Amino acid sequence: MELITIALLIIIVAEVTYLVSVNTKKLSHKKDVRPIFVDTSVLIDGRIIAVAQSGFINGKLSIPRSVIGELQFLADNADNEKRARARHGLDVVTELQEMPNVKVEIFQDGSKAEEGVDERLLKLAKKYQGSICTIDYNLNKVAVVENINVLNVNDLAMSLRMAYLPGEKMMLELTQKGQDSHQAVGHLTDGTMVVVEHASSRIGQTVEIEFIRSLQTAAGKMMFAKLIENNKPIPAKKPVVRDKKPPQYQNNRSNRYPNKQSNRTYQPKTKPSNNEQDMVDLINKQ
Repeated sequence: MELITIALLIIIVAEVTYLVSVNTKKLSHKKDVRPIFVDTSVLIDGRIIAVAQSGFINGKLSIPRSVIGELQFLADNADNEKRARARHGLDVVTELQEMPNVKVEIFQDGSKAEEGVDERLLKLAKKYQGSICTIDYNLNKVAVVENINVLNVNDLAMSLRMAYLPGEKMMLELTQKGQDSHQAVGHLTDGTMVVVEHASSRIGQTVEIEFIRSLQTAAGKMMFAKLIENNKPIPAKKPVVRDKKPPQYQNNRSNRYPNKQSNRTYQPKTKPSNNEQDMVDLINKQ
C-alpha cells in the first residue's frame, strides 16, 4: 500500500508540474504580444485595412476610446471635408472589427483626452509597453524621442514603392502644371509624383521621360525628370509666301511672252472734266 501511495503522489506531482509549466508558457506568450495603439490619422487615412488584410499585423490593434471620441467630434462639428474624413475613419474602425484574422479592441480610456489624443497615446504606449500606429509626422518624432516603437504606414508604403534610378526612361502621362510655369507633373502607378522640367506645353500627352534625381521628404517621395530629345515637338510648317512679281514683269505681257505681240493698245486715261468744259466742247463741235 505504501508503494501504491508513493506512486500516486509521484504521478500527481508530475501532472501538477506539467500544468504549471504549460500555464507559464501561455502567460509568457501573452506578455510577448504587445498592443498596438492606433492613431486618429491612421483611421482617417484608411490604408491600415490593406495592411491588416495582408497579415503583417501580428499584435492586437487597440483603438483608444478617446480616438473614437475625436472622430465623433470631427464628424459632428468640423467643416464638410473634415466631417467626411472623420466618418470614413469610423467606417474603417467597423471594417477592422469585422476582419476575422485581426484582433481589434476598443480600449476604454475615456471618451475625451483632456491632455490631447497624441499625449494620451504616448502615455498608453509607455504604460502597457505597446507600439503606436500613426502617420502623423510630429507624433512619430516625439514617440521616437520617448523610445516608443512606431508603426508608420507612410514608411511602409514608401519602402514598397518602385525605385527608379537616374538615367532610366519610361512613358509617363502629364496631367497638370508644376510649381514653376515650365514644369509639368505626372504620377507613377504607385502614386509617386514626377516633376518634368520644361514640359508644360505637353500637358495632357503621354511622353517619354528620363529620370534625373529623386527627393525623399517626410510627406513622401518626389522624382524629377526631363523630356528626352525625340519628344521635342515638331515645329509647324510656315505658310509659303510667294514673292511679289518684280516690277519689270508686272503688267508687261511683252516681257513675259517675248515672241507674242499684243494687239491691245493702251490709251492714257484723261482726267474727268467738269460741266463748264463739257459745254465748251459741245459749242466747238457745232
